[in-house]
Amino acid sequence: MLYSQALRELLEPYASYFSSNLQKFLAAIAEHFLLSGGALAVATVAGVTLGVLCARNKTANMVISGVFSAARIIPSLAILFLCLPLLGTGFKPSVVALTFLALPPILINTSVSFASVPAAVLEAAAAMGMNAVQIFFKIKVPLALPLVLSGFKTAAVEVIASASLAAYIGGGGLGVIIFTGLGLMRTELLVIGGASVALLSILVDCLLSVLEKRVQIALFG
Repeated sequence: MLYSQALRELLEPYASYFSSNLQKFLAAIAEHFLLSGGALAVATVAGVTLGVLCARNKTANMVISGVFSAARIIPSLAILFLCLPLLGTGFKPSVVALTFLALPPILINTSVSFASVPAAVLEAAAAMGMNAVQIFFKIKVPLALPLVLSGFKTAAVEVIASASLAAYIGGGGLGVIIFTGLGLMRTELLVIGGASVALLSILVDCLLSVLEKRVQIALFG
């Protein structure tokens, strides 16, 4: 009886929050996905393009990969603050900062995957009469795709987790709940916000892992 009462008292703040703020909570999730999705979309286009360039040009690979590899050590919050003088606060600088965070794993994996395509396979394709465009889309892309997807998965998890910091500069998302909890010293808000970000990261990681395995099976059996 005492245990049941204690449990009800423990859960009451969470039930009260969701009963009063369900729409705000769902809106925060939508903002979080919009932030993360926008950053990942831009990072994927830029990262794959630069990665293919790096795979074709050793000088470009040394410069571009070196710069973005070094950028990975910069904390997420520091990247957000670096965007403030140029872009101000709000959604736009948050997306830009998260894009820079997502770029390195996509770019590096793309560069490595395209550079690792066996020369013998390319020579065989050329001997069969394939032109450069056919070799790229029919040989290089399928062989490189699994590793590119692995880089995208890493970037997605990092971005979803770091997007909570965007609330610090007015970017919205689930970070608003977390920072509100910090400001008001309300543990339930910290738990709700933090757990939601963690669950979204795990969910996306699992979904992309399934996609990655299915792509490998489809391509290589």
